[in-house]
Amino acid sequence: MNTQTAPSPQFYLTAPAPCPYLPNEMERKVFTHMVGERAPELNDLLTQGGFRRSQNIAYRPACETCRACISVRILTNEFAPTRSMRRVLATNRDVISAEYPAEPSSEQYNLFRRYLDRRHQKGGMSDMSVLDYAMMVEDTHVHTKIIEYRLRIEGDGINEKAKGPLIATALTDRMSDGLSMVYSFFDPALSERSLGTYMILDHIRRAKERGLPHVYLGYWVKGSRKMGYKTKFLPQEHLMARGWERYCGHDDASTETD
Repeated sequence: MNTQTAPSPQFYLTAPAPCPYLPNEMERKVFTHMVGERAPELNDLLTQGGFRRSQNIAYRPACETCRACISVRILTNEFAPTRSMRRVLATNRDVISAEYPAEPSSEQYNLFRRYLDRRHQKGGMSDMSVLDYAMMVEDTHVHTKIIEYRLRIEGDGINEKAKGPLIATALTDRMSDGLSMVYSFFDPALSERSLGTYMILDHIRRAKERGLPHVYLGYWVKGSRKMGYKTKFLPQEHLMARGWERYCGHDDASTETD
């Protein structure tokens, strides 16, 4: 009888580097690789334990002097949109969303570049090439999809819901207990549509329809305006020292995701 077990993942620690969210802080990360048949199971366990995925790597903060990064997940079964969120849904009622395999396209990359050039000129992803983008999308061993958002074009009676231009894209992992939004971007010229908020609302809808209780948003960093929007989607849970704890506050809310 074969009693061998699958090898446990090996974890590594990065060198200190300047924190991209808080001034005068240094960040470190612990990370491991997710490859092979066990990758989806490992992705579930690590995400539930506060890790995030980037390509085939799972990582989480391991900073020596700071614990500001807090994992956030929305409780989809209890979520109800606020008045402003209902306005966002109404504004985007002419948007069609569709889910595809995790495959990159030139149209996605062109939108991605416009988004970075307008919103994140000095970010760590600002110099990503088309090949870098392709790796970000394709290099996955878990259940990953691309969700494209397009404007509906009224047809001539033959094709009433023709697909229009691509205005937003989300790279999303399907897990056993929810959807994890790995990365999303949108047309920065359409700021009045609040497409960042709309994509999160759409993921909540998709999770509910599939009977999944959570939408994972990654890290909230109190004191960082870039992350403040995540606390608008209530109720939600934060991963604290004793496990996932319910959060119903409104600290640090902003419109950065718009």
